Amino acid sequence: MKLSVVIPTYNRSDILQLTLESLVHQDLDHDDYEVLVVDDGSSDDTADVVKKYMDQMNLRYFFQEDEGYRAAGARNLGISHAQGEVTVFMDAGVMAHSSLLRVHLASHEASTEPIAVCGYVFGYSLNNENADEVLADLDVNNVDATIEQWREKGLHPDIREDFFIREGDDFSAAPAPWLMYWTFNASVRTEQLRRVGMFDDAFRAWGGEDVDLGYRLHRDGARMFLDRDAMSLHWPHERDGEGADAVANYRYMARKYDTPITRLLDIVPTINFFVINDVIRGRKLTH
Repeated sequence: MKLSVVIPTYNRSDILQLTLESLVHQDLDHDDYEVLVVDDGSSDDTADVVKKYMDQMNLRYFFQEDEGYRAAGARNLGISHAQGEVTVFMDAGVMAHSSLLRVHLASHEASTEPIAVCGYVFGYSLNNENADEVLADLDVNNVDATIEQWREKGLHPDIREDFFIREGDDFSAAPAPWLMYWTFNASVRTEQLRRVGMFDDAFRAWGGEDVDLGYRLHRDGARMFLDRDAMSLHWPHERDGEGADAVANYRYMARKYDTPITRLLDIVPTINFFVINDVIRGRKLTH
């Protein structure tokens, strides 16, 4: 097996279906990838939605009891069962261009060094503030055409775009590249993922668990970069209360590693998350 796609979900069967539909239509041979949906204790019809797709691709479903938001633990459950050489992370509500998995795989096959690949996600916003505009421009029945049109016209760019422009698509030389390793469209070799300890189960709320993983991948030698051809779009949906959770998680991460650089996370959101690398350079922090 070449690729394992790990998707955590919780009571989002409607948008999970959008993600699964896009994965059915990948232009990679179905024998080359598997999809692992990990249900974080849903009470809706998530299991039934997943079941509808089981005869259309190599799809497995795992369930963990509802003990609060445990996306880190859900992803770890998926990783523990992954059979692919490369693990691709996606979230429910992210719709993949039909070439997404092939592009992720090609990046890893072309590299002799460990890499952590960030895919491009159109339409995402932190507080769902662009929902009306995104939905007005989105054709859910033709994800490829929507993404290609948005790319051509510069519509609804990845929220990290300014960072990518400043640092370059290969942003591995930034002092803290791991700040942009967000697992709604990202990949890494499964062996390295397991070696660094996977996700930290201590993250029990939304936000920061992927940045924490990115930090350890970076420390383990993974070169981090954006592959603009690994394209997807994000279906707008509410994320009630998640901002406060993320701040608490960044503070946990700051204490966990307690380095001059990670301590900057203790003052998020008073410091702009996207310019932390500039602050690091300005203060001449080295670790």
